[in-house]
Amino acid sequence: MVAETFMVEVAFALPHKQRVVAVEVRQGTTARQAVALADLPQLFPEVPSSTFEQAPLGIFSKVLRQPDTETLREGDRVEVYRPLQIDPKAARLERARRQASGQ
Repeated sequence: MVAETFMVEVAFALPHKQRVVAVEVRQGTTARQAVALADLPQLFPEVPSSTFEQAPLGIFSKVLRQPDTETLREGDRVEVYRPLQIDPKAARLERARRQASGQ
């Protein structure tokens, strides 16, 4: 018996470059496995490949608590989230300081 396959998308973006990769997967494929199949390190050589292996994942903007076990459905879009460059609280504090000093 042949396993059923279907299409999903894997999305990743940098400020200057975005890609959505269509991937054919088998029933039971997890979000993390789909990211591996999309071969994002080849499309984003400037990003360490470990980023894609460990990054938080989501499906249609909903963060997955267990991306290594979350199985996909036809048409899902798996989103790979970038690590934060700066803590949001620190960024707000810095903006408040700049505004207070008139800059």
